[in-house]
Amino acid sequence: MTTLLQINTGIFGDNSQSTALANAFSEQYLSQHKDANLVVRDLIAQPIPHLDAQIISAFASDDDNRTSEQQATLDASQALIDELANADVVVLGLPMYNFNIPSQLKAYMDQVARAGITFKYTESGPQGLLRDKPLYVLAARGGMHVGQMSDTQTDFIKTFFGFIGITQVEFIYAEGLNMGDGAKETALANAKSSIVHHAA
Repeated sequence: MTTLLQINTGIFGDNSQSTALANAFSEQYLSQHKDANLVVRDLIAQPIPHLDAQIISAFASDDDNRTSEQQATLDASQALIDELANADVVVLGLPMYNFNIPSQLKAYMDQVARAGITFKYTESGPQGLLRDKPLYVLAARGGMHVGQMSDTQTDFIKTFFGFIGITQVEFIYAEGLNMGDGAKETALANAKSSIVHHAA
């Protein structure tokens, strides 16, 4: 059975354009892959703690001196890693807030980037330890950013997921959503057309 992991990061839930597009991708994918199982990780409904000194200390703790609180932190991180590792396909709903990714997504990234578990350093540089898989990013933006300095997301997402072993990253953009009804309709229509193609 194929597992599709959908990660939602839009702060307005199902009213977020990025979540709506991610939902559309999952629906299209499931309609084409009848044996697929959908797992939804909603980082807004189920927020993950942002990185702090206590979390880093838990990550660095050893078995002999680990507290119960540190073990709980490690277990929560490992559950997220296992969920990502077990997925065969990942779809990420990604809004742009003030030229960057949502802080909730950064918190998730900080939990799944674990030395010796999802990456390691070698003599030839870092090596991702997760099984490679397709990652489809549904990027919803109010303005136009692709190919410009203001697009801080595309390279960052590719760099991060490539660092932990996921290199098959495909972006589907819906830009100009706040630039008038016509621009919004065109952007969403183009994105949905791309979804049909990629989710086949």
